[in-house]
Amino acid sequence: MGAEQRQTYLEIIAQLLEFCGVLAILAGIVLAIWEALRHALRQRDGSLIFDLFRTRLARSILIGVEFLIAADLIGTVTVDPTLQNLGELAIIVVIRTFLSFTLEVEIAGRWPWQRHRDRPSEG
Repeated sequence: MGAEQRQTYLEIIAQLLEFCGVLAILAGIVLAIWEALRHALRQRDGSLIFDLFRTRLARSILIGVEFLIAADLIGTVTVDPTLQNLGELAIIVVIRTFLSFTLEVEIAGRWPWQRHRDRPSEG
């Protein structure tokens, strides 16, 4: 397999990952709306329905962002690894990682280093 053919395959893989990221976000939006509507028909507590919707939506965005980061890594490093492109990739990854972190905090409702507080103490 030649270098051009390998590069073409990697470009296709990067595009597929981008597509999967967008699809995950769109599917998550549809499923979050569907689940919120389904719960709205059974109960009247709007705050619980909103929290459910927000959590489901955040999870789908989080999954989509992970796919998009992977696509950016493959696309930038394998297709055209110039210093400028690597710098742009670093900025994109930092922004998307910050977004992932904040979404994770939003979903869990606590900081990641507070997870041990949920476990019952042993002793």
